[in-house]
Amino acid sequence: MNGELLERQYRNHLSGYMSWNQLSHAEEWVLFEKNIGPYVGIDEVSLSQGELYTILINKEKRGRSGSIIAIIKGTDVRTVTSVLLKLSRRRRFQVREITLDMAPNMEQTARICFPAARRVTDRFHVQKLAYEAVQEMRVKARWEALDEESIQMAHARACGKIYHAPVFENGDSRKQLLARSIYLLYKKESLWTESQRVRAGILFREYPDIKKAYYLSMRLGLIYHQCRHKDVALTRLARWYDEVDKSGFLAFGRAARSIQTHYLEIINFFEKRSTNAASEAFNAKIKSFRSQFRGVKDKAFFLFRLAKIYA
Repeated sequence: MNGELLERQYRNHLSGYMSWNQLSHAEEWVLFEKNIGPYVGIDEVSLSQGELYTILINKEKRGRSGSIIAIIKGTDVRTVTSVLLKLSRRRRFQVREITLDMAPNMEQTARICFPAARRVTDRFHVQKLAYEAVQEMRVKARWEALDEESIQMAHARACGKIYHAPVFENGDSRKQLLARSIYLLYKKESLWTESQRVRAGILFREYPDIKKAYYLSMRLGLIYHQCRHKDVALTRLARWYDEVDKSGFLAFGRAARSIQTHYLEIINFFEKRSTNAASEAFNAKIKSFRSQFRGVKDKAFFLFRLAKIYA
Protein backbone atom coordinates (compact mmCIF):
# COMPACT_ATOMS: atom_id res chain seq x y z
CA MET A 1 0.00 0.00 0.00
CA ASN A 2 1.58 3.30 -1.06
CA GLY A 3 1.71 6.53 0.95
CA GLU A 4 -0.81 8.39 -1.19
CA LEU A 5 -3.42 5.65 -0.69
CA LEU A 6 -2.82 5.67 3.07
CA GLU A 7 -3.22 9.44 3.18
CA ARG A 8 -6.42 9.23 1.15
CA GLN A 9 -7.83 6.53 3.44
CA TYR A 10 -7.03 8.64 6.50
CA ARG A 11 -8.52 11.77 4.95
CA ASN A 12 -11.74 10.21 3.69
CA HIS A 13 -12.51 7.56 6.30
CA LEU A 14 -10.54 7.83 9.54
CA SER A 15 -9.94 11.49 10.32
CA GLY A 16 -13.53 12.71 10.56
CA TYR A 17 -12.77 15.28 7.86
CA MET A 18 -15.71 14.33 5.62
CA SER A 19 -18.18 14.98 8.46
CA TRP A 20 -16.48 18.18 9.65
CA ASN A 21 -19.13 20.82 10.26
CA GLN A 22 -17.01 23.53 8.60
CA LEU A 23 -16.10 21.56 5.47
CA SER A 24 -18.51 23.36 3.13
CA HIS A 25 -16.81 26.73 3.63
CA ALA A 26 -13.39 25.71 4.96
CA GLU A 27 -11.42 27.02 1.99
CA GLU A 28 -12.96 30.45 2.52
CA TRP A 29 -13.18 30.62 6.31
CA VAL A 30 -13.31 28.66 9.55
CA LEU A 31 -14.76 30.05 12.77
CA PHE A 32 -14.59 28.84 16.38
CA GLU A 33 -16.74 31.15 18.50
CA LYS A 34 -16.17 29.17 21.70
CA ASN A 35 -12.49 30.17 21.62
CA ILE A 36 -13.05 33.92 22.01
CA GLY A 37 -11.41 35.44 25.07
CA PRO A 38 -10.83 38.96 26.41
CA TYR A 39 -7.39 39.30 24.77
CA VAL A 40 -7.06 38.54 21.06
CA GLY A 41 -4.56 39.18 18.29
CA ILE A 42 -5.15 39.65 14.57
CA ASP A 43 -2.56 39.14 11.82
CA GLU A 44 -2.12 37.78 8.33
CA VAL A 45 -0.37 34.59 7.24
CA SER A 46 0.45 32.96 3.91
CA LEU A 47 -0.77 29.37 3.57
CA SER A 48 0.53 28.61 0.08
CA GLN A 49 2.02 30.41 -2.90
CA GLY A 50 1.75 33.80 -1.21
CA GLU A 51 -2.02 33.58 -0.73
CA LEU A 52 -2.86 35.56 2.40
CA TYR A 53 -5.29 34.60 5.15
CA THR A 54 -6.39 36.69 8.12
CA ILE A 55 -6.04 34.89 11.43
CA LEU A 56 -7.62 35.80 14.77
CA ILE A 57 -6.30 34.07 17.89
CA ASN A 58 -6.98 33.92 21.62
CA LYS A 59 -3.71 35.15 23.14
CA GLU A 60 -4.39 33.62 26.55
CA LYS A 61 -4.19 30.11 25.08
CA ARG A 62 -0.51 30.69 24.26
CA GLY A 63 -0.52 28.73 21.01
CA ARG A 64 -2.20 25.65 22.46
CA SER A 65 -5.64 24.08 21.91
CA GLY A 66 -8.32 26.76 21.82
CA SER A 67 -6.05 29.34 20.17
CA ILE A 68 -7.78 29.66 16.80
CA ILE A 69 -10.85 31.89 16.69
CA ALA A 70 -10.98 32.45 12.93
CA ILE A 71 -8.98 31.90 9.76
CA ILE A 72 -10.34 33.80 6.76
CA LYS A 73 -9.15 33.81 3.16
CA GLY A 74 -7.95 37.29 2.17
CA THR A 75 -7.29 40.52 4.02
CA ASP A 76 -9.96 42.75 2.48
CA VAL A 77 -11.99 44.56 5.17
CA ARG A 78 -15.38 43.68 3.69
CA THR A 79 -14.52 39.99 3.32
CA VAL A 80 -13.01 39.61 6.79
CA THR A 81 -15.68 41.59 8.64
CA SER A 82 -18.50 39.70 6.90
CA VAL A 83 -17.16 36.51 8.49
CA LEU A 84 -16.26 37.91 11.92
CA LEU A 85 -19.68 39.49 12.25
CA LYS A 86 -21.09 35.94 12.22
CA LEU A 87 -19.78 35.76 15.79
CA SER A 88 -22.49 36.67 18.27
CA ARG A 89 -22.60 40.28 19.46
CA ARG A 90 -22.26 39.13 23.06
CA ARG A 91 -19.06 37.25 22.29
CA ARG A 92 -17.57 40.10 20.26
CA PHE A 93 -18.23 42.56 23.08
CA GLN A 94 -16.38 40.25 25.50
CA VAL A 95 -13.11 41.19 23.77
CA ARG A 96 -11.37 43.81 25.92
CA GLU A 97 -8.16 44.19 23.91
CA ILE A 98 -7.00 43.41 20.39
CA THR A 99 -3.36 43.69 19.25
CA LEU A 100 -2.56 44.35 15.62
CA ASP A 101 -0.01 45.84 13.26
CA MET A 102 -0.33 49.24 11.56
CA ALA A 103 -2.14 48.02 8.43
CA PRO A 104 -5.28 50.14 7.83
CA ASN A 105 -7.37 47.08 6.95
CA MET A 106 -6.57 45.45 10.31
CA GLU A 107 -7.45 48.62 12.20
CA GLN A 108 -10.80 48.96 10.37
CA THR A 109 -11.62 45.29 10.92
CA ALA A 110 -10.88 45.56 14.65
CA ARG A 111 -12.96 48.74 15.00
CA ILE A 112 -15.98 47.28 13.18
CA CYS A 113 -16.02 43.81 14.71
CA PHE A 114 -14.79 44.51 18.24
CA PRO A 115 -15.99 48.05 19.05
CA ALA A 116 -15.61 47.63 22.82
CA ALA A 117 -12.00 46.43 22.60
CA ARG A 118 -8.95 48.58 23.23
CA ARG A 119 -6.80 48.52 20.06
CA VAL A 120 -3.05 48.18 20.64
CA THR A 121 -0.50 48.69 17.88
CA ASP A 122 2.36 46.21 18.13
CA ARG A 123 5.51 47.98 19.33
CA PHE A 124 7.82 46.05 17.00
CA HIS A 125 6.04 47.35 13.91
CA VAL A 126 6.44 50.92 15.17
CA GLN A 127 10.15 50.46 15.89
CA LYS A 128 10.61 48.74 12.53
CA LEU A 129 9.56 51.95 10.76
CA ALA A 130 12.40 53.86 12.43
CA TYR A 131 14.94 51.11 11.71
CA GLU A 132 13.89 51.04 8.05
CA ALA A 133 14.29 54.81 7.82
CA VAL A 134 17.93 54.50 8.97
CA GLN A 135 18.53 51.72 6.44
CA GLU A 136 17.01 53.85 3.70
CA MET A 137 19.59 56.56 4.43
CA ARG A 138 22.39 53.98 4.45
CA VAL A 139 21.28 52.52 1.10
CA LYS A 140 21.04 55.98 -0.46
CA ALA A 141 24.58 56.78 0.68
CA ARG A 142 25.81 53.44 -0.70
CA TRP A 143 24.33 54.12 -4.14
CA GLU A 144 26.03 57.50 -4.13
CA ALA A 145 29.33 55.82 -3.18
CA LEU A 146 28.91 53.28 -6.00
CA ASP A 147 28.22 56.06 -8.52
CA GLU A 148 31.28 58.00 -7.35
CA GLU A 149 33.47 54.90 -7.59
CA SER A 150 32.21 54.22 -11.12
CA ILE A 151 33.14 57.77 -12.13
CA GLN A 152 36.61 57.42 -10.60
CA MET A 153 37.16 54.06 -12.32
CA ALA A 154 36.13 55.50 -15.69
CA HIS A 155 38.44 58.47 -15.18
CA ALA A 156 41.37 56.20 -14.26
CA ARG A 157 40.71 54.01 -17.30
CA ALA A 158 40.66 57.06 -19.56
CA CYS A 159 44.05 58.07 -18.16
CA GLY A 160 45.45 54.57 -18.67
CA LYS A 161 45.71 53.94 -14.95
CA ILE A 162 44.51 51.16 -12.67
CA TYR A 163 41.98 52.37 -10.12
CA HIS A 164 42.50 51.44 -6.47
CA ALA A 165 39.64 52.32 -4.17
CA PRO A 166 40.83 54.14 -1.03
CA VAL A 167 40.24 52.25 2.21
CA PHE A 168 39.61 53.33 5.79
CA GLU A 169 41.68 52.30 8.80
CA ASN A 170 39.68 49.05 9.24
CA GLY A 171 40.34 47.98 5.64
CA ASP A 172 36.86 48.80 4.29
CA SER A 173 36.39 50.79 1.12
CA ARG A 174 33.56 53.34 1.24
CA LYS A 175 31.06 51.03 -0.49
CA GLN A 176 32.12 48.14 1.77
CA LEU A 177 31.74 50.32 4.86
CA LEU A 178 28.15 51.15 3.92
CA ALA A 179 27.29 47.57 2.92
CA ARG A 180 28.79 46.00 6.05
CA SER A 181 27.08 48.45 8.42
CA ILE A 182 23.63 47.00 7.77
CA TYR A 183 23.44 44.85 10.93
CA LEU A 184 25.08 47.19 13.42
CA LEU A 185 22.45 49.84 12.64
CA TYR A 186 19.74 47.46 13.90
CA LYS A 187 21.57 46.74 17.17
CA LYS A 188 21.98 48.67 20.41
CA GLU A 189 25.43 50.20 20.81
CA SER A 190 26.04 47.99 23.86
CA LEU A 191 25.60 44.86 21.70
CA TRP A 192 28.17 45.78 19.03
CA THR A 193 31.21 43.57 18.59
CA GLU A 194 34.61 45.28 18.62
CA SER A 195 34.81 45.27 14.80
CA GLN A 196 31.29 46.73 14.60
CA ARG A 197 32.27 49.43 17.10
CA VAL A 198 35.24 50.42 14.93
CA ARG A 199 33.13 50.35 11.77
CA ALA A 200 30.38 52.42 13.42
CA GLY A 201 32.95 55.03 14.48
CA ILE A 202 34.12 55.40 10.87
CA LEU A 203 30.59 55.38 9.48
CA PHE A 204 29.37 58.05 11.90
CA ARG A 205 32.46 60.19 11.24
CA GLU A 206 31.90 60.04 7.49
CA TYR A 207 28.10 60.24 7.62
CA PRO A 208 26.94 62.37 10.59
CA ASP A 209 23.33 62.28 9.34
CA ILE A 210 23.30 58.46 9.59
CA LYS A 211 24.68 58.80 13.12
CA LYS A 212 21.89 61.19 14.08
CA ALA A 213 19.28 58.94 12.45
CA TYR A 214 20.64 55.87 14.27
CA TYR A 215 20.32 57.53 17.67
CA LEU A 216 16.84 58.76 16.79
CA SER A 217 15.76 55.16 16.09
CA MET A 218 17.39 53.96 19.33
CA ARG A 219 15.62 56.66 21.37
CA LEU A 220 12.27 55.41 20.06
CA GLY A 221 13.16 51.96 21.39
CA LEU A 222 14.10 53.46 24.76
CA ILE A 223 10.65 55.04 25.08
CA TYR A 224 9.11 51.56 24.82
CA HIS A 225 11.69 50.07 27.16
CA GLN A 226 11.63 52.71 29.90
CA CYS A 227 8.12 54.16 30.04
CA ARG A 228 5.56 52.52 32.30
CA HIS A 229 2.75 55.09 32.11
CA LYS A 230 0.74 56.38 29.17
CA ASP A 231 1.10 60.07 30.00
CA VAL A 232 4.90 59.84 30.28
CA ALA A 233 5.10 57.83 27.04
CA LEU A 234 2.89 60.34 25.23
CA THR A 235 5.13 63.24 26.32
CA ARG A 236 8.31 61.46 25.25
CA LEU A 237 6.79 60.38 21.92
CA ALA A 238 5.81 63.99 21.26
CA ARG A 239 9.39 65.10 21.94
CA TRP A 240 10.73 62.35 19.68
CA TYR A 241 8.33 63.42 16.93
CA ASP A 242 9.56 67.01 17.33
CA GLU A 243 13.20 65.87 17.02
CA VAL A 244 12.36 63.96 13.83
CA ASP A 245 10.59 67.01 12.42
CA LYS A 246 13.57 69.26 13.18
CA SER A 247 16.05 66.78 11.70
CA GLY A 248 14.56 67.23 8.24
CA PHE A 249 15.25 63.58 7.36
CA LEU A 250 12.80 62.65 4.62
CA ALA A 251 13.37 58.94 5.32
CA PHE A 252 11.77 59.40 8.76
CA GLY A 253 8.67 61.04 7.29
CA ARG A 254 6.75 57.78 6.96
CA ALA A 255 7.60 56.72 10.52
CA ALA A 256 6.56 60.10 11.93
CA ARG A 257 3.30 60.20 9.95
CA SER A 258 2.41 56.64 10.99
CA ILE A 259 3.02 57.43 14.64
CA GLN A 260 0.92 60.59 14.35
CA THR A 261 -1.91 58.63 12.69
CA HIS A 262 -1.87 55.71 15.14
CA TYR A 263 -0.76 57.45 18.33
CA LEU A 264 -3.84 56.42 20.35
CA GLU A 265 -3.31 52.73 19.54
CA ILE A 266 0.45 53.11 20.10
CA ILE A 267 -0.05 54.72 23.52
CA ASN A 268 -2.45 51.92 24.52
CA PHE A 269 0.59 49.62 24.62
CA PHE A 270 1.69 51.25 27.87
CA GLU A 271 -1.41 50.10 29.78
CA LYS A 272 -0.57 46.37 29.75
CA ARG A 273 2.53 46.37 27.51
CA SER A 274 0.72 44.02 25.13
CA THR A 275 2.36 43.02 21.86
CA ASN A 276 1.30 40.94 18.88
CA ALA A 277 4.09 38.44 19.54
CA ALA A 278 1.52 35.69 20.21
CA SER A 279 0.07 36.11 16.70
CA GLU A 280 3.54 36.18 15.13
CA ALA A 281 4.51 33.04 17.08
CA PHE A 282 1.33 31.29 15.99
CA ASN A 283 2.07 32.22 12.37
CA ALA A 284 5.46 30.56 12.81
CA LYS A 285 3.67 27.41 14.05
CA ILE A 286 1.51 27.41 10.92
CA LYS A 287 4.58 27.80 8.68
CA SER A 288 6.32 24.96 10.50
CA PHE A 289 3.20 22.77 10.20
CA ARG A 290 3.03 23.63 6.51
CA SER A 291 6.68 22.74 5.90
CA GLN A 292 6.18 19.31 7.50
CA PHE A 293 3.68 18.52 4.75
CA ARG A 294 5.83 20.07 2.03
CA GLY A 295 3.32 22.77 1.21
CA VAL A 296 -0.45 22.94 1.15
CA LYS A 297 -2.13 20.98 -1.64
CA ASP A 298 -5.57 20.69 -0.06
CA LYS A 299 -6.27 23.90 1.90
CA ALA A 300 -9.49 22.69 3.49
CA PHE A 301 -7.85 19.51 4.80
CA PHE A 302 -4.83 21.48 6.00
CA LEU A 303 -7.12 23.80 7.98
CA PHE A 304 -9.00 20.79 9.35
CA ARG A 305 -5.76 19.30 10.69
CA LEU A 306 -4.71 22.67 12.06
CA ALA A 307 -8.06 23.02 13.81
CA LYS A 308 -7.79 19.55 15.35
CA ILE A 309 -4.64 20.68 17.17
CA TYR A 310 -5.19 24.39 17.82
CA ALA A 311 -8.97 24.86 17.92
